Amino acid sequence: MKKKIVAIGGGENGHRKSDGSYHPYETEHIDKEIIRLTDKDKPNFLLIAHSQLNSELEERYFETMKKIYGDRFGCECRFLKRSELVTDFHKAIDDVVWADIIYEGGGDTQGMIELWLQTGFDKVLYDAWCCGKVMCGVSAGANCWFKSCSSDSLKIQLNDNRAPMIVLNCLNFIPAFFTPHCNVKIRHSNRMRHMKRSLKNSDVVGIGVSDCAALAIVDDEYKLITSVPANKKIKPYGIKAFWKNGRYYKEYLINDNEYRNLKSLLRKD
Repeated sequence: MKKKIVAIGGGENGHRKSDGSYHPYETEHIDKEIIRLTDKDKPNFLLIAHSQLNSELEERYFETMKKIYGDRFGCECRFLKRSELVTDFHKAIDDVVWADIIYEGGGDTQGMIELWLQTGFDKVLYDAWCCGKVMCGVSAGANCWFKSCSSDSLKIQLNDNRAPMIVLNCLNFIPAFFTPHCNVKIRHSNRMRHMKRSLKNSDVVGIGVSDCAALAIVDDEYKLITSVPANKKIKPYGIKAFWKNGRYYKEYLINDNEYRNLKSLLRKD
């Protein structure tokens, strides 16, 4: 079975705003590619959303994703709550076995990884990946598949935009350092600067993916996927970066919808 990951850097999914209106839906092309990778017209979609801080936020996330994958694309949809993972592990395993797509949303990467390690769900996800299910997600849900990542978990946990970015160890399905939203240049969370600092003494390559872009990895190949941002001034992109012999290298990933050798992406050259 081919191992499949789609790591989405960011982008709006059309969720409801506090005033009752809706954000734009920017990730359609990426969502279609996720479905295509299952080789099924209407695959089974499982949302886990364990990076959300409470059950109400989990429910809202599922409502949004069901509108996309269920109503728009005709998938059967299920939702595995944090509380169910802790209290009914058999349901968690059953949901993962049933699913063709396993999708983790954006939120608190640190809390999500800690939950998975404490419950043993990390091993369930690894087995699912090995069985050919499409492992995917956005932001925190993209971070998790890599060796380590740049995370704003402290900002989320403390509700403080001044909280620093941190480096987190993740599931290590892919031996690289991942940075989502790499186009974001807010004063207190410049993600590209943080990736550069974090890679200084690292033995792995850094991969930055902007909003409305995703890195698709199928076995030993990868490609960049881009979608259409609501703000036409934004051009989605991906970046490879690393330190070698005291010098920092950075290059943009080619965006031509062609798969390339994954080993070359992960090498420092």
